[in-house]
Amino acid sequence: MGAIQAPSLSLAALSPLLFVFGAAAIGVLVEAFAPRHVRHPVQVALALVGMVGGFAATLLIAGTRTVTAGGALAVDGAGLFLQATITGLGALSILLFAERGLDPARSSFVAAAAVPAGSPRDRELLTSERVQTEVYPLASFAVGGMMLFATANDLLVMFIALEVLSLPLYLMSGLARRRRLLSQEAAVKYFLLGAFASAFFLYGLALVYGATGTIRLSGIRAAVSEDGTGTLLVLGLGLLVVGLMFKASVAPFHTWTPDVYQGAPTPVTAFMASCTKVAAFGAILRLLYVAFGTADWTWRPLVYGIAIVSMVVGAVLGLTQTDVKRMLAYSSIAHAGFLLTGVIGLGGGTGSGLAATLFYLLAYGLTTLGAFAVVTLVRDGDGEATHLSQWAGLARRSPLTAAIMAFLLLALAGIPLTSGFTGKFAVFRAAIEVGAWPLAVVALVTSAIAAFFYLRLLVLMYFSEPAVDGPTVGVPGLPTTVVLAVTVAATLVLGVVPGSVLDLAESAATLIG
Repeated sequence: MGAIQAPSLSLAALSPLLFVFGAAAIGVLVEAFAPRHVRHPVQVALALVGMVGGFAATLLIAGTRTVTAGGALAVDGAGLFLQATITGLGALSILLFAERGLDPARSSFVAAAAVPAGSPRDRELLTSERVQTEVYPLASFAVGGMMLFATANDLLVMFIALEVLSLPLYLMSGLARRRRLLSQEAAVKYFLLGAFASAFFLYGLALVYGATGTIRLSGIRAAVSEDGTGTLLVLGLGLLVVGLMFKASVAPFHTWTPDVYQGAPTPVTAFMASCTKVAAFGAILRLLYVAFGTADWTWRPLVYGIAIVSMVVGAVLGLTQTDVKRMLAYSSIAHAGFLLTGVIGLGGGTGSGLAATLFYLLAYGLTTLGAFAVVTLVRDGDGEATHLSQWAGLARRSPLTAAIMAFLLLALAGIPLTSGFTGKFAVFRAAIEVGAWPLAVVALVTSAIAAFFYLRLLVLMYFSEPAVDGPTVGVPGLPTTVVLAVTVAATLVLGVVPGSVLDLAESAATLIG
């Protein structure tokens, strides 16, 4: 037998992943060996060091274009931009997790996850100040999986990354301290539907391997260029797309999204809504343009149709929602459709379409994270007050909170001088440039429809009488204050002076394989 050759590794290119996964691994050891009373500050610090270290590493290796880990990872401009976005949003999410000033029990997370909901022990722990600290290494593992997902150059590595990011999210969705049954139901739904999506992806991987003899994205591209696409390959691509669209909350693969967004702890919902979408679209871009870019006729009609369905479903069903978190879930589905217009607008995997999609992912992630941070502030005796009727007259109870939420909602609606307008303008223009103007027209119409349910909440906050027994507005601690300040400032800056970030996205708009 010949000697086994170790794959070539570039530690510099892998450094963002090493920071995040290193922090996650150390966090597991802290859970095993550190005394309970010191775990929370240590875990928060570890998770933040991992996120900030990963973010700094992406900045230090900016401009790197290399394929490493035996060809399994492609570190390029788009990958590093997405990794920086994920780690930045991840750090802000960790701050939301760490907030201890809003709930009387000092945490949004259940004190002991294994205790049956509604049991005497569960009721006893409801007011306990004991903190569930496992969420921090779980979040770090999820972020590491997302970073790997966005840079995978191999379908098997992409599948492993999908599982690494998904499994912690399934667990964290069921850890809400209040409304335990709703939270556990959300976790079970997410797990079961996620398992189906993973099965679709794995079956698609097997079909693509059977058709091409490789799972390397560059190898698939070469096989498609030489031999064309057969039935087996097209079926495999379709199944891979289903698995990825599920993770990106794209209709008609969106059925988990409203229930999970509503049932999960709100900081976890914010984490999923921002970071997971960035990672999922990173994988979608890499699969479609690195592996199948030379046969885009096989997937463009499919993505075109899915984009329209997602925009229509998100905008129309969002009108019927009476819960703020479910409304933001359908907003997420609509925005996934808008993002797909940018995917359609890519030409050969580079150019304005890719830059516009990268910018939109950053802008949307920051805005939606800020919106969910505001949701954590409006509270009643059962935790967050998320029914729309409870937000009536919020501007009279807390003018600043209402103003922040109004600004973020206007950004989600795409009103000028916000990041939402800049992002939508960029992706719609990219679609028109490649001749997909009917898709841009549908996007404009559905944007107008979706604006109605954002404006409905604004009207409730500013022009309705507050209920006598309405909710209170909590005073945020330092972590949530930092999150709100960063997200609002970024939403404003990216809307008023977006040029430097657009230029950065343009310079990062490369995909290699």
